[in-house]
Amino acid sequence: MNVAFIPVRGGSKSIPLKNIKELHGRPLVYWTIAAACDCRAIDKVYVATDSSDIKMCVERICAEDYKRFGKVNLIGRSAATATDTASTESAMIEFAKKHRFDNIVLIQATSPMLTGADLDNGFDVFASEGTDSVLSVVPQKRFIWGVDNEGNASPANYDYQNRPRRQDFEEYYVENGAFYITSRKDLLQSGNRLSGNIRISLMNEDTYYEIDEPSDWVVTEALMAKRDLLEEEKQKNSGEDTAPRDDGPEENADEGIKYKMFLTDCDGCLTDGGMYYSEKGDELKKFNTKDGVGFRHLREKGIVTGVVTGEDVALNKRRCEKLKIDVLAQGCTDKVSTINKLCATYGIRPEEVVYIGDDVLDIEALGFVGLGCCPADAIAKVRQAAGYVTKAKGGEGVIREVVDMILGD
Repeated sequence: MNVAFIPVRGGSKSIPLKNIKELHGRPLVYWTIAAACDCRAIDKVYVATDSSDIKMCVERICAEDYKRFGKVNLIGRSAATATDTASTESAMIEFAKKHRFDNIVLIQATSPMLTGADLDNGFDVFASEGTDSVLSVVPQKRFIWGVDNEGNASPANYDYQNRPRRQDFEEYYVENGAFYITSRKDLLQSGNRLSGNIRISLMNEDTYYEIDEPSDWVVTEALMAKRDLLEEEKQKNSGEDTAPRDDGPEENADEGIKYKMFLTDCDGCLTDGGMYYSEKGDELKKFNTKDGVGFRHLREKGIVTGVVTGEDVALNKRRCEKLKIDVLAQGCTDKVSTINKLCATYGIRPEEVVYIGDDVLDIEALGFVGLGCCPADAIAKVRQAAGYVTKAKGGEGVIREVVDMILGD
């Protein structure tokens, strides 16, 4: 059983009773409770508080929409775990000793931009092999400087004499404090929200801010307003009803298509895996024109397209540019992390992704997405892991076959 744990105390000093102060028309705590309840992977949501005012506020939230907030359980927390100096872990451990569950996601009420889809993505990462805990992060591309003891400044992550373009800048990840996932066993053994093999779950760049100071409140209010406007525009353009849906993953407006992103490996999928060389030593690859038509069909349906490959060669870039493919991610050894990042960037859940791969590096990704596919000549372990094995071999129209299958052509 997966549970969400949301600790909220009444003793905030920077913003008194901030957890129930109104933000964007609702109490602050409302937004994270709603996200937890909207997450399919969470079975129960526990809100732990020492404040009678917060308790009454949460009770009102649940009473207003019992169907949506039926997972919520309101519990107390000891005074010792609610002081200014008490760690969040102390409240988590107190809770874990009194309740039985398998896995816990700590959700902090100071992250109101969190959504149920973000949490579902986090649990998908947590379910990947060899993962003991997960934390939410935001990708950043910033030029970081440090100052030594003598006051001299120097860059920490780039060469100022060869300043990179932002799009070529190697990003880093910032902990945004939205959520942390671990098992009850590991929490009690380590005494920490994170332990063992830790993986990250990427969230949208707008979720960078936590509500700690009054200025954070102003910024987050504006970001939430922007999100509403974007959603209204999206609904307007798609012609969909704006009422919330609870019937599973959203589908594209065109013909009930449930997939929103289509990704593939390159060699062995787009090509036959062969390496050809000219007399001058130039590397050549054989691509199939049928696949180009397949990508065009995806583009016409508004589906994000991409190539995710371990290679890093100019030839792949030229082919992707010609096919007008949205994303080219080269040099990828951890394809799950890359796909997770792309999902965060485009606001798409992993179950709304199709991925095609043919070799060992693709196996984990095939199980991470909604539909994992492979060519007929993929290695045996990949064919076993794939949800769909094409009739075509690599380079013989694999992409076109999968596209026709998911579009119903």
